[in-house]
Amino acid sequence: MTEWSVAEPGELTLDEPVRHLQIRLVNGTVNVVGTDEAATRVEFAEVEGPPLVVTQEGSTLTISYEDLHWKGLLKWLDPKGRRRRAVVSVAVPAGADVEVGTIAAEAVISGIRGRTDVRGVSGDTTLVGLSGPVRAESVSGGLEAQSVTGALRANSVSGDVTLVEGAGASVKADTVSGALVIDLDPQRLDGPPADIRLTSVSGEVAIRLADPADATVQASTTGGSVANAFDDLRVAGQWGTKSITGTLGAGRGSLKATTVSGSIALLRRPDETPHEKVV
Repeated sequence: MTEWSVAEPGELTLDEPVRHLQIRLVNGTVNVVGTDEAATRVEFAEVEGPPLVVTQEGSTLTISYEDLHWKGLLKWLDPKGRRRRAVVSVAVPAGADVEVGTIAAEAVISGIRGRTDVRGVSGDTTLVGLSGPVRAESVSGGLEAQSVTGALRANSVSGDVTLVEGAGASVKADTVSGALVIDLDPQRLDGPPADIRLTSVSGEVAIRLADPADATVQASTTGGSVANAFDDLRVAGQWGTKSITGTLGAGRGSLKATTVSGSIALLRRPDETPHEKVV
């Protein structure tokens, strides 16, 4: 095992292969990008407070503090009240598995083909172009995923969960009070049937689907309002529970959305097919 103590800005280049990346940070920013290079490069732009401990054991690279562990991260408190902050950027082979835990820090992860696991207490998380399975947890920070083609599982307490141009076959997201905003890429109609399951207690749920869409729809709210942009779907209930049900296209995929007091809206993505101009 090789270990470094990092107390000031600097860079590290690791020639040994990294297949598992683990980062845990308090305050600041984490940037992870997948590359086609064999080497892993780490840049520490800011380091305040206790030094970061960097260890490489076999193919696992860990960047963290001595007193901050993955288990119990969401309930962690600095026992000595020391101020700490770091800005860390890592370029890692795209096939690596990535595990990031943050407390009051922002995280941006892009271009990873391996498994991605993110936990955050506060601070926003942005996931871009991930093709492996993704698990994201947040207490109060927002979760935004763009062009994610791997299976996505997202959990939030009060932070919003937003999926832009989602192309994965499996999307499962739940919140307590945060909003769920799901925008599906029309190109994913060419892939396997989608399985989308969304659950919220009081947060709003909005789903934008391609037209034509291909899914069996079951959406309901106990106390909220509903809006539906598809003629093939039925809206039922005027008082209390309201629902949107029906089949779009051949109904290969599945869309299930429930909320207790939040509203539900099914939106239609504008037709982006170019039309021939008639003179």
